[in-house]
Amino acid sequence: MVQSEQTDKQSLIELQGVKKIYGSGQAAMQALRGINLRIDEGDFVAIMGPSGSGKSTCLNILGCLDTPSDGTYIFKGLAVNGLSRNERAQLRRHYLGFVFQGYNLLKRTSALENIELPLIYRGIHVKDRHMRASKALEMVGLKGWEKHTPGELSGGQQQRVAIARAIVTEPAVLMADEPTGNLDTVRGHEIMELLTELNRNQGITIVMVTHEIDMAAYAKRVIHFLDGMIESDKQNGRAR
Repeated sequence: MVQSEQTDKQSLIELQGVKKIYGSGQAAMQALRGINLRIDEGDFVAIMGPSGSGKSTCLNILGCLDTPSDGTYIFKGLAVNGLSRNERAQLRRHYLGFVFQGYNLLKRTSALENIELPLIYRGIHVKDRHMRASKALEMVGLKGWEKHTPGELSGGQQQRVAIARAIVTEPAVLMADEPTGNLDTVRGHEIMELLTELNRNQGITIVMVTHEIDMAAYAKRVIHFLDGMIESDKQNGRAR
């Protein structure tokens, strides 16, 4: 199997021989079989592969939502394996943003208030929260929609609010798990254009899991997983 290419850029994320095993004995299932992966600052990576290939497991480990059974995860030079659960939570809070297929917005809460949530956890003063959340909402093209609840927004608009919530803390990495999975083709491309703009203009590193070839075409680099291994890792010369 092919392992990740190396570059001369500054490394942000590294996986070294990472394995993930669920269960034990005869019931053990090896989701990752010794992954070596490097992601540099400013990269935009699409991770693809069939169900059960290990791509979501890899994203969960990169997002500090899960831990390797073996191997090393290094983030900004720090060995994540040696961190406690609380320290991993701090890393997520200060360096990572998350966008999910299902939006995960609070239904009875306005767009602005949804975006403010990560800032509340950080203890940011209310006036600064409002200012930063408004700026994030404007960045995703929803200025004027501050008071609307998710039920008053289209699927594409809800995903934009979710992206604004993810970037309001100015994360180093945006982890996107099937961000266009619940959207039609037109809205899906709109979201991918927004992610591309955030990567290009804001310098946010993006790691995205997707099943959709046309959405992966926006990434600078496409990694294919198969049977818990990296099958291919290629620069995308046709990135949009």
